[in-house]
Amino acid sequence: MRFISALSLFLLGGFAFADDSTKLEKGTAHFRLVGNQDGIPERYRLAEHTFDYEMEPKLELSSTGVTVWHVRFPSPVTTEQKENNTVHAEYYRPKGKGPFPCVIVLDIMGGTESLSRLIASQLAQNKIGGLFVYMPYYGPRRPNGSSLRLISPDVKQSLDGIKQTVLDLRCATAWMESRPEIDSKRLGILGTSVGSFMGALTAEMEPKLSRVAILLGGGGLVEAYYDHPEAKTARKLWEAIGGTKEKLAKVIAPVDPITCAENLKDRKVLMIAAKKDEIVPPKAAEALWKAAGKPKIVWYDAGHYTAAIYIIPAMELVVEHFGAKE
Repeated sequence: MRFISALSLFLLGGFAFADDSTKLEKGTAHFRLVGNQDGIPERYRLAEHTFDYEMEPKLELSSTGVTVWHVRFPSPVTTEQKENNTVHAEYYRPKGKGPFPCVIVLDIMGGTESLSRLIASQLAQNKIGGLFVYMPYYGPRRPNGSSLRLISPDVKQSLDGIKQTVLDLRCATAWMESRPEIDSKRLGILGTSVGSFMGALTAEMEPKLSRVAILLGGGGLVEAYYDHPEAKTARKLWEAIGGTKEKLAKVIAPVDPITCAENLKDRKVLMIAAKKDEIVPPKAAEALWKAAGKPKIVWYDAGHYTAAIYIIPAMELVVEHFGAKE
């Protein structure tokens, strides 16, 4: 597997911008329900509907034949910020006719985009489509000069943003289904750090996502973070207004992947965790692992950030996971 070549393409060049003469492509995707919806909380349900999308070529990774497309479609949620009402994504299309598996890729908290682009490009080089989706208030979805973020001290705004994320990604799944070069029976989702929480939550609500990769994530958020040193100030403010650990657990439950982890038991799940993770406590990864039916989990002897030294073996696991036919 040529991970180093993918890294070189982004850091040193090796790509060409698309020919401006290529026309904008337009299409329609259909969001359809699958199976019984009883296990999906009301806040994450969507009615069957159609929506239009646009996609245009962005660049070509010339040494691999992978092409990158800018995809846009309307969010099923309307917010006060018009920029946030359009979902943007980068589609890394493998060379060839397909049909290929395809995976939604979600970014880290900082939203630097480089890691997700590397992951998506590596998937595409291995004949797996990568759809890097910008979550609400990330990249082009954040108004210029705005300090808005998906996760913030404003609890209601954060809860609303997470709901929008899940609904956007359910629509992104429908977009993948609509593409003739994508195998609609082999769809998945992958997230790293905060993206892993969003990915796990979305997979629980969208049964078409049959394969899931949770990188440096977990569940049982209140249990993991309430007494965490980094949460000391926020905890004191919460308790000053009469909050308790039990009350917070009820507030957070709708967005905690552990709440509906039962829905992951019929999926193919890969978890990658860090034994010394200072951001996502190992007990949070273990809690989600147990609640999801003890799927495959790989532990690296590293912290949240130093886990980057394992990116090559981690990507080998990811490619094997999403590329498997069974």
